[in-house]
Amino acid sequence: MSAPNLAPEGQLAGTEAIRIEDLRKSFGPNYVLRGMSLAVAPHEVICLIGASGSGKSTLLRCINLLEPIDSGRIWLLGQEVTAPGIDVNMVRRRVGIVFQSFNLFPHMTVLRNVTLAPMKALRMPRAAAEAVAGELLARFGLEDKRSEYPDRLSGGQQQRVAIVRALALQPQVLLLDEVTSALDPELVAEVLDVIRELAAGGMTMLIATHEMGFAKDIANRVCFLEEGLIIEQAPPAELFSDPKDDRTRRFLRRIVDAGRM
Repeated sequence: MSAPNLAPEGQLAGTEAIRIEDLRKSFGPNYVLRGMSLAVAPHEVICLIGASGSGKSTLLRCINLLEPIDSGRIWLLGQEVTAPGIDVNMVRRRVGIVFQSFNLFPHMTVLRNVTLAPMKALRMPRAAAEAVAGELLARFGLEDKRSEYPDRLSGGQQQRVAIVRALALQPQVLLLDEVTSALDPELVAEVLDVIRELAAGGMTMLIATHEMGFAKDIANRVCFLEEGLIIEQAPPAELFSDPKDDRTRRFLRRIVDAGRM
């Protein structure tokens, strides 16, 4: 029997992009996700906020099947990806992920970093892969960096290349894990501008972030996580101005006191 595949490109209408039910994950005695459930609509942008260790990064890694789960179920594009026999590579082609560390290959040029996965995972001819890469690099202000090596780029440029690399696989969902955390403050804006453009273009995104102002500006919905659970979720104007749960209020008060919102 062949492995089940995800919904074909362009068939997201009426289908949840992501659905998570009662997801649980532990590392030894440390329970990181404690029964988390969440649904994400096509073209929706959801920001995950919460203190370090609340489960944001682990949730994203479980969605992309980079971490095995203990129990629960995950659907992507209408297909249960926690079902036996799922094509893991197909999942990762449709669901891109970008980490806070850039993870670029230091011995490869920018162009080679971006074209490697399409050529290997999608079996795209080199000329076609380079054409796609060239369009993306130009779109995000990196056209003149295509022949550079990563150590010749600023942190912001490296993170933009990492985002371009994920987009080169033409994913339908993009997961972003604290993509500005490793950047100097003056470089954060250029990466956030890229994410804003993707949101404006309709990319479905699940974003773990410490940038509260950014979450307020870009998200359709903000989820506050604590101890492996979604404590509260609401449109950003509502969650930031009138949180209903005491735990959310305490977290936001700490953020305000620290001058981060």
